Amino acid sequence: MALTIGVPRETDPGETRVALIPDVADRLLATVDDLDIRVEEGAGEGAYHTDADYDAAGCSVVGRDATFDADIIAKVAPPSDDEVDRLGEGQVLVGFLSPLERPEAAQALADRGVMALAMELVPRISRAQKLDALSAMSSIGGYRAAIGAAERLPAFFPLLTTAAGTVRPARVLVLGAGVAGLQAIATAKRLGAKVFGYDIREPTREEVESLGASFVELEVDIEADQDESGYAEQVEKEKQERQPELLQPHLAEADVVISTALIPGQPAPLLINEEAVAAMDPGSVIVDLAAPNGGNCALTETGEEIVEHNVQILGPTNLPAEMPVHASELYAKTVAAMVEEGLDEGRFAPDFDDEIFAESCLTRDGEVQNERVRDLIAPTEKEAPET
Repeated sequence: MALTIGVPRETDPGETRVALIPDVADRLLATVDDLDIRVEEGAGEGAYHTDADYDAAGCSVVGRDATFDADIIAKVAPPSDDEVDRLGEGQVLVGFLSPLERPEAAQALADRGVMALAMELVPRISRAQKLDALSAMSSIGGYRAAIGAAERLPAFFPLLTTAAGTVRPARVLVLGAGVAGLQAIATAKRLGAKVFGYDIREPTREEVESLGASFVELEVDIEADQDESGYAEQVEKEKQERQPELLQPHLAEADVVISTALIPGQPAPLLINEEAVAAMDPGSVIVDLAAPNGGNCALTETGEEIVEHNVQILGPTNLPAEMPVHASELYAKTVAAMVEEGLDEGRFAPDFDDEIFAESCLTRDGEVQNERVRDLIAPTEKEAPET
């Protein structure tokens, strides 16, 4: 029997991406024998791909029920309760599943016998780079954050010399030098701003400076009454605890702050307190990419754009959806790579001894496989302890 892939229309508000685009589907159909890709009617509209485009690529454009009646369901956003109820024994779900934020959904998928592969759990190893959807989307988020900040700042980003005089460049401070942060730095630099980058991890200095930004070093004064190793550990601990205080003078000098410090499944660390916001110039902009986990700024409101102390504070939750054409293209390539990696003689039969699938597998054989997610599941949803 043919292997079938279902691509549903995303129903989350504001979600414009699609899990497979026609070009990627066409390539999959050409390289995988006996494959049927079923795309729900209208699934690609948000990313500017019509049903006719999918039909021309060789896909079957079908209704929602037929889409979910497939061996593999490829999605972008985590499944809704209704979508979980549509899945059954032996089906495979591939997508962003927010396992640490929604452990109860993982249990529901396990209970229904679904093999769930979470794209955010793909290991960060060189062999898995082609499957690294999280980095691809983070890069887009960093880019959109810098572009959005430039649009809202009531001043130029670049240095400009005009007949009326010279305009100084905007000062942009990026907190966090992960994928999103580095892309924000690179984009702000290309727009002509004077860019500064900060990360608690000292080794990121080289990456920040390689993009033309200045690395912000937080100075901590501690009595040197211990050995070198102990002193270094104490400096690091003190720096972490005092980050909001130590960052305040640097924040006050910035016209734009883009914060990206986020640990999956944990509240975002506080880096920008209210006093720091109040010290910024009127009209300044904060784009808080950690908003989904509470935000790095004390005043951030998730999903909202607010003004406090005359400072614009943005708490976006899905910047890649603002760029659906390329976001869908990159995401679709990672989904296709996941499918191809798990194929065995025309069947989707991943090798769970392989690090890629061992780590990305959220549920299988009726069990939640990820240890961190299991630990988050409420005791009432686990087996009752023996008495």
